[in-house]
Amino acid sequence: MKQKNNKGVIRAWAMFDWANSAYNLVITSTIFPAYYTIITTTKEHGDRVSFFGMEFINTALANYSLAVAYLIMAILLPVLSSVADYHGNKKSFMKFFTYMGGLACCGLFFFKLSTLELGVICSAIAAMGYIGGVLFNNSYLPEIATTDEQDRVSAQGFAYGYIGSVLLQIICFVFVLNDSWFADKSFPARLSFLLVGVWWIAFSQIPFSKLPEGNRNQSKLNKSLVRNSFQELGKVWHQLKLMPVLKRFLLAFFFYSMGVQTVMLVAANFGEKVLHLGTSKLIATILVIQLVAIPGAYIMSVFAKKIGNIAVLIGVVCIWIGVCVVAYYLQNEYQFYGLAVVVGLVMGGIQSLSRSTYSKFLPENTPDTTSFFSFYDVTEKVAIVIGLFSFGFIEELTNNIRNSALSLAVFFIVGLLILATVLKVKKSYNAIPAA
Repeated sequence: MKQKNNKGVIRAWAMFDWANSAYNLVITSTIFPAYYTIITTTKEHGDRVSFFGMEFINTALANYSLAVAYLIMAILLPVLSSVADYHGNKKSFMKFFTYMGGLACCGLFFFKLSTLELGVICSAIAAMGYIGGVLFNNSYLPEIATTDEQDRVSAQGFAYGYIGSVLLQIICFVFVLNDSWFADKSFPARLSFLLVGVWWIAFSQIPFSKLPEGNRNQSKLNKSLVRNSFQELGKVWHQLKLMPVLKRFLLAFFFYSMGVQTVMLVAANFGEKVLHLGTSKLIATILVIQLVAIPGAYIMSVFAKKIGNIAVLIGVVCIWIGVCVVAYYLQNEYQFYGLAVVVGLVMGGIQSLSRSTYSKFLPENTPDTTSFFSFYDVTEKVAIVIGLFSFGFIEELTNNIRNSALSLAVFFIVGLLILATVLKVKKSYNAIPAA
């Protein structure tokens, strides 16, 4: 393993965010949600769609499919991280998930209303590819950066991601805004999905060429793979129980992630369904969010150095609670734009700071970083499953997506209360024993 804080390795690591964030922006946040909502809303059936013979509200179906994808990955991540730690080949797993996600995005080129099932399945597979790649990329952070540099390096990764995704989004924006160039009006959106897949795979070759393969863990026993994998999570949980600060932080992270990740995944569908903004306005709005998020991530890393990570996270979660309340009362597009700016400022920061806070709490030279980050990612993915399912269920139950948005505030409030207790027990913090 090369010496930590190597600038070339860090830049290569950050380029993985550059590569896969195109999926997060185009597929998760802008063109795909708008395209999906528009083509699945018809005069005959309104916002109701049939998926393999079962009827759903279109946006609820999208949320359920993503929830299933995240649930599958939450189950698989412990197994995969255990294999990666044992064989020391986590970069191979990064490649597998990158190619899986990228090819699924290419498959969305064939998504039309007549191929609804194909589109929903490909979007779920793309999400799984993104989730898997992020896990193994995150696990490199404590290996490539010292503790005092991890906030900055984590923020650098998110900044690269925002810049790269915005560049591709602008390219796609040109096609979407000029759909008159094409006889098939759906072609610009579908072309955008294809470009995301190509971009994702192509730029990932940079980190693949620079990052180390991984460190083989010679101490593992040759047990049943599945049993050994979940034993690894149990081992991490046992160690976490000896660290009250880290344990409480993860519990807080679990609750506020239900809100943060769900907002990011449903924002475009919410804007289209409530305000009927249209694809071009949604894209412009999300672009503003991405641009604002870049300084937001860095600003929060600066504040974290001055007043501490937990104190900054408490303030940010308070802002998120306000976002949920304001979303419930939104009446026009200008209010939506203003809310988008606020979301942009806190979106990248809370993700970056959460990742680096967890990394900083890990002991130096932890051999099983992938297992520890598997626990972190499983926590986040289960939170997303609950957040997405509750969002979709409340919309179907009340037939009002505003109620779903307001309900997310409950998750943030619980996370806030737990974060407040972290500060009280901080003095009792003990480092995680070496594995």
